[in-house]
Amino acid sequence: MTNIPDIEVRDLSMAYGDFVVQRDLNFTVGKGDIFVIMGGNGCGKTTLMRALTGLQQPASGAVFYGGEDFWNVAPEDQTRLKRRLGIMFQGGALWSSLTLAENVALPLAEYAELSPARIAEIVSFKLALVGLAGFEDFYPSELSGGMKKRASLARAMALDPEILIIDEPSSGLDPLTARRLDDLILELRDSLGATIVVISHDLASILAIGSDSIYLDADTHTMIPTGNPRQALASGDPKVRHFLTRGTA
Repeated sequence: MTNIPDIEVRDLSMAYGDFVVQRDLNFTVGKGDIFVIMGGNGCGKTTLMRALTGLQQPASGAVFYGGEDFWNVAPEDQTRLKRRLGIMFQGGALWSSLTLAENVALPLAEYAELSPARIAEIVSFKLALVGLAGFEDFYPSELSGGMKKRASLARAMALDPEILIIDEPSSGLDPLTARRLDDLILELRDSLGATIVVISHDLASILAIGSDSIYLDADTHTMIPTGNPRQALASGDPKVRHFLTRGTA
């Protein structure tokens, strides 16, 4: 039996009108990987995330989930494939008028036929997984930046997705809080067996958690395959090493 990757991107190009953001992207994300999409500001990282998650149709190319061509299946099959994904947006995207418990319960109430008691049990478990046990009745405005990120991660995991896509997890966090979030991502990968895609330009985070990666080059508008970021730092493409050392190497 062939080992089908969780995600395969083939000849993907993304554009806004005539402006090509990135072109000819080809990469695979294996089961259990923490796959990092890295690059500087404006290189197209978030646009690629949108193409991966069904928010923006690419100009050309294909995105496969478990061998199924996401952009060329029926709408009901797209919905089914989306259920495999949990997405943590850069700003957290928590509903400010809802408590943490209500935020995490939203996808469960929408997609899972469960009793309110069972939903409450799952919500408490997911919040405990990210270190927020006892914060069910808090509102987002009552939390620190790192706690909001963890709450957003709990919501992304609500439906037990096979794949987590995390956009700029350490953005806006102090170094210690960012490191704790990196540790949490590693723990979740190991305990849940999830495949994780991280969009990031934070060097410490990239080197701490990445098992495979690509670099989106803003100059050539295409990718440089980089493999394990720590190996890329030592012996990778000069442009990637320049990025990973902030230009000091």
